[in-house]
Amino acid sequence: MSALGVLAVATSTLLLGGLLGAVLAGRRARPAAARRGVVRRPAGPTVSDLGQRVIHSSHNGIAVLDQRGAVLLHNPRAAELGVVRNLGPDPRAWAAAERALQLGAPASVDLSPVQRRGRQPEAVLAEVRPLGGGFAVVDASDESDAVRLEKTRRDFVANVSHELKTPVGAIALLAEAVLNAADDTDEVRRFSTKIIDEATRLGSLVTELIALSRLQGAEPLPELATVDVDGVVREALSRSRLAAESAGIGIAVDEPSGLLVDGDRTLLVTALSNLLDNAIAYSSPGSPVSVSRRLAGGMVEIAVTDRGIGIAPEHQQRVFERFFRVDPARSRATGGTGLGLAIVKHVAANHGGDVRLWSRIGTGSTFTMRIPAHIAAPTPEIPVETGGTQ
Repeated sequence: MSALGVLAVATSTLLLGGLLGAVLAGRRARPAAARRGVVRRPAGPTVSDLGQRVIHSSHNGIAVLDQRGAVLLHNPRAAELGVVRNLGPDPRAWAAAERALQLGAPASVDLSPVQRRGRQPEAVLAEVRPLGGGFAVVDASDESDAVRLEKTRRDFVANVSHELKTPVGAIALLAEAVLNAADDTDEVRRFSTKIIDEATRLGSLVTELIALSRLQGAEPLPELATVDVDGVVREALSRSRLAAESAGIGIAVDEPSGLLVDGDRTLLVTALSNLLDNAIAYSSPGSPVSVSRRLAGGMVEIAVTDRGIGIAPEHQQRVFERFFRVDPARSRATGGTGLGLAIVKHVAANHGGDVRLWSRIGTGSTFTMRIPAHIAAPTPEIPVETGGTQ
């Protein structure tokens, strides 16, 4: 319900309650009031006072205009959203109010700032409604989050379409090449191998898209269990071992920690595997990758460090975005989907943690996934019975 609707309901309720109270109080107090000739108003705020409070506490921007365009009443939020400027209405709001007054029907208007300054909202939408008697109310709301969400959705759909078309198109071309080279066994084998690679890449992309949609959507995580961090590290290393051996990269691991977290083991293994795969993909052959874990400030930190090419400062905030690649050519050559780090970010967030990055060009990078540590329930004390003397 809009702020104006809340105000109408509150005002109607207060008026009805006030009338009933006045009737009952009048019946009881009429003889005394008649003798004294004085009727006292009950103590407390009036209906007008409460109406003012409702308007001023509203999250929406509320402004009441008269038929000359004067602002009779507005709340601080109306000034924040730009509905009221220098004690006058935004020209677009006044034009909409004129239409509403002429037609006797509500009018919608976009009051988004033409040039954003400071902390102004990105998108402001308003509805102007006639109140009768030459008055109109402007009810404006900040729609910046909805606009950003829609833009993200459009970008996501466009990126997914592009990413899916690449392996699908490659598979079609390779299949045609196999048909044309049906008499050449070596060529058929070579093209068939590439078809398998592209199909594998397509399957990985679809799998990660499904995982990311679940993490970002309303679907809740499975029931959290106590997870052994050392077991997560071992399984993630097992998944990434083949890729590391193929790249000639050794992975060093610190000593078992015995640390525990509350979470979903499968998701945590997937996130750590993605960090390892990312470190391997962006490291030179023969360079080391290390995994370490520790407890710091109630958080279990699992860090993956490489001695690879590093990430420039201007890219460090974007590497967790879906499909963002610092080096698209290198990522495609290694079969990356551009979703691995986005999945890490959402897995950590859904477990109440986060992921942090330190990187320097030419030195390497460290990605640290932080998850709240498991808090063991206190062991109840069992009273010790002591035998008495006879």
